[in-house]
Amino acid sequence: MATRKQSRIRIGIGGWTFAPWRGVFYPDDLTQKRELEYASQQLTSIEINGTFYGLQKPESYAKWHDETPDDFVFSLKAPRYATNRKVLADAGDSIERFFGSGLSNLKQKLGPINWQFATTKQFDAEDFEAFLALLPKQLDGHPLRHALEVRHESFRDEAFIKLASKYGAAIVLAGDSEYPQIANLTAPFVYARIMGTTQSQAKGYSKAALDAWAERARLLAAGAVPEDLEKVPGRAPAKSVRDVYLYVISGFKERNPAAAMALIERL
Repeated sequence: MATRKQSRIRIGIGGWTFAPWRGVFYPDDLTQKRELEYASQQLTSIEINGTFYGLQKPESYAKWHDETPDDFVFSLKAPRYATNRKVLADAGDSIERFFGSGLSNLKQKLGPINWQFATTKQFDAEDFEAFLALLPKQLDGHPLRHALEVRHESFRDEAFIKLASKYGAAIVLAGDSEYPQIANLTAPFVYARIMGTTQSQAKGYSKAALDAWAERARLLAAGAVPEDLEKVPGRAPAKSVRDVYLYVISGFKERNPAAAMALIERL
């Protein structure tokens, strides 16, 4: 069998509809209906946030597929109805409705699914494993990648790392944020969300900070955890190449596209 020797680093932002981007990221004369088309030509991935708040139409997924380049990839935030609940093991119906809502219309452009949990959600090993067991491995023959965005200190636990590894789910790497940083590699891919853009920097981050994140992305793609990132102590997995999905999120949102494009230039 052929051995995979290359990884892909994809850089993007959250969504593509944001009024302050007009005239800053989007040209003044660009019509709103062409914003996704334009954004997808400047970036290599976008995290769709609308799916967190409600189910989208199958026709919307088909439209997004058709408006973007062949090698473009979307990640999707899973519905909050599945993650913002007391008992995660009861999320089966919400998960099933989500995957039956037309995601397959994205075809080969369907990337990772980000399961974001509330800041108050604490780690319960038994319930969390029951939840992970509900996540499908494929959709209409397309392999699925799941990322877990946990935001409570209780997840800084080796038991959680082992569970994520067991189910091949990535732990979302929170960068430049108030959330716990867990940089352990638990899947064949890495999912990072960096949140430190500021108004004072034309490209969101300083040149040194952009250089640093570009180098971290290279190291993560090579299967190494950068020394300046925090991880839960424990046995590290075998070093192997990994695809990296890095999104510039939150912070000073107006600068996020500029930061993402600056990272793409460096990589």
